[in-house]
Amino acid sequence: MSQQPPAGDAGTPEQLELRIVARLYGAPLESLPQDLFIPPDALEIYLESFEGPLDVLLYLIRKQNFNIFDIPMAEVTRQYLVYIEQIRERDLELASDYLLMAALLIDIKSRMLLPVKRADGEEEAADPRAELARRLIEYETMKLAAHRLDTLPQVGRDFLPAAAAAQTGGIVQLPEVSLDDLRHAWADILRRASLVQHHRISREELSVRDFMTRILRSLHNRRFAEFEDLFEAEQGTQTVVVTFIALLELARESLVEITQAEAFAPIYVRLAYQPS
Repeated sequence: MSQQPPAGDAGTPEQLELRIVARLYGAPLESLPQDLFIPPDALEIYLESFEGPLDVLLYLIRKQNFNIFDIPMAEVTRQYLVYIEQIRERDLELASDYLLMAALLIDIKSRMLLPVKRADGEEEAADPRAELARRLIEYETMKLAAHRLDTLPQVGRDFLPAAAAAQTGGIVQLPEVSLDDLRHAWADILRRASLVQHHRISREELSVRDFMTRILRSLHNRRFAEFEDLFEAEQGTQTVVVTFIALLELARESLVEITQAEAFAPIYVRLAYQPS
């Protein structure tokens, strides 16, 4: 049985948190008062949520059906500043982007009050609202595109991909012999040949076709032969080189097959056809 804490012990913070049934202005309440009264400012409901200053400005324009190319700057600026002040009353750490947009609206409003000065060669003076209208149109286009993308079905939210376990057959796929495997095997043969070679000065003409015939004869009536057994390292480097070239020619002409059971396993050579 678990031991009960002493009566005078206040308990752990987790136990204290479980006793709290409500908070009033941040103060915890361990029991509901009999004359419960919720003050009007204790509950706040936000009907609109905005993602930035352009979102607020676009909402004010679309709500009142203003022409985005002929924005009444005085009315829009007034409504925007009212919204900013309401937010500042609840959140003193207001993002600087909202204040920057407010300054931009005031600047555009002040420029529209000044006399229009046309530059040299211009038939019509530039509208101070043109850049703001362009930014609003681009923002609304991206917002609508994001909304359309969000309505599309998404994996994990609207559906789950079907998955089924595939039953593989019993066919064993042997790994192919790569050029790197042949190169390493060839380097090992050369290393072994260099250990037993003798210094002899002679001229000997070796025929690749003859060595091709030798290899085919050695593979006759044999299921396979190890790659290293086809080389006569004691005959010197020249014989080893010609044997290797003959073996490559036989593989190129599809007369022999070079295989191995698995990666880094011994390499085997066998006839590509079965003699009758």
